[in-house]
Amino acid sequence: MYPLTFNVDYPGGGRNRLTALVRPILAIPIVIVIAALSPIIMASTLLMILFRAKYPRWWFDFNVEWLRFNERINAYLLLLRDEYPSTDEEQAVHLHLEYPANLNNFLPLVKWLLALPHYVVLSILGIVGLVVTLVAWLAVIFTGRYPQGMFDFIVGVLRWGLRTQAYMQVLATDQYPPFRLGE
Repeated sequence: MYPLTFNVDYPGGGRNRLTALVRPILAIPIVIVIAALSPIIMASTLLMILFRAKYPRWWFDFNVEWLRFNERINAYLLLLRDEYPSTDEEQAVHLHLEYPANLNNFLPLVKWLLALPHYVVLSILGIVGLVVTLVAWLAVIFTGRYPQGMFDFIVGVLRWGLRTQAYMQVLATDQYPPFRLGE
């Protein structure tokens, strides 16, 4: 079992068709915050592990909450959920990451290289996911429902990306992420 689990509750019918039309515009403020702070948070984590050889629990907890917030934004932008992303409530996006007992403090220097195969596959899956999201967007607009198979695929791509991110960017585990969409 990988130390990161992720799932999004399927919303069923009755989706908000109006906000689905303008979702990217509504998300601009939170996307700006994420884009501005993410590189700083990642660099701070790298420096702590590299020079202090430990991951302070308070910083780990902050990073987990940051990941949860990111995924609520992704779920909103990818039409998985209609609720505007909360900065502190879990909503219907569930992410759990186990605190690492011990980490290799020099592994962060090469994790980016080890994660390259994942990023190649995730790039391809991201393109497919974009097409799936566009088709799902049309389905939500016209039928008010997000097709379950498409929903599961997008959640699986997000899960794979999160595992890779926990390994390479958040540096919360030294366990190499699996090449799969499912739990």
